[in-house]
Amino acid sequence: MTAHTNAAATTRRGRRPGTNTTRQAILDAARTRFASDGFAATTIRRVAADAGVDASLVMQFFRSKGELFAAVRSVPPEALTSFSASFEGTDDGLGERVVRAFLDAWEGDAPSSEPLMAMLRGAIVNDQANDQLREFLQERLLVDNIASRAVDDASLRAGIVSSMLVGLVVGRGIVGVPTLTGTDRDTLIALVGPAVQSVLVPAATATESDGGNAAADH
Repeated sequence: MTAHTNAAATTRRGRRPGTNTTRQAILDAARTRFASDGFAATTIRRVAADAGVDASLVMQFFRSKGELFAAVRSVPPEALTSFSASFEGTDDGLGERVVRAFLDAWEGDAPSSEPLMAMLRGAIVNDQANDQLREFLQERLLVDNIASRAVDDASLRAGIVSSMLVGLVVGRGIVGVPTLTGTDRDTLIALVGPAVQSVLVPAATATESDGGNAAADH
């Protein structure tokens, strides 16, 4: 084997140029792998192969699969901002806006959707991921936003809506229910939106809103 070949082999097996670059490559590979395979099926070796580094190098940065999983679960702030923005404005069309923002976050571009899918898949088998998903849905996404609209039972309403929306994402992205995966997003939003609307907007509020609109017409 020539010196050139030895050097090339060493380069392939060794550390990538720049610690930050190497760590980010591992995180990117792990995020994609956790999102597609879930926590249980993902291995350090698979992540290392995806990132083009040795498994030992992954362990230098992250001491366990659990620690690696925790590192990739950071939720992009854009997802939070977009979801909160869907609660702005009037009650009209609120349900559809919320469903659209939720699907955009979980099914949108990879940097935003993969951490969320990794968290969702991991929650099935990992207690830490379960806790984070619950906190993310109940507190960071829904309770504060619903409470800001001055409705009663904000926590209960948040729990109901989050269960509906997570069920939709699981059906499309994890279980792969044919009727859900085969239906375009706009059709799903039109069907699910009114159901979410009925939970988010109390009947009395909706009646008052309709009455106010009717009065304005005269």
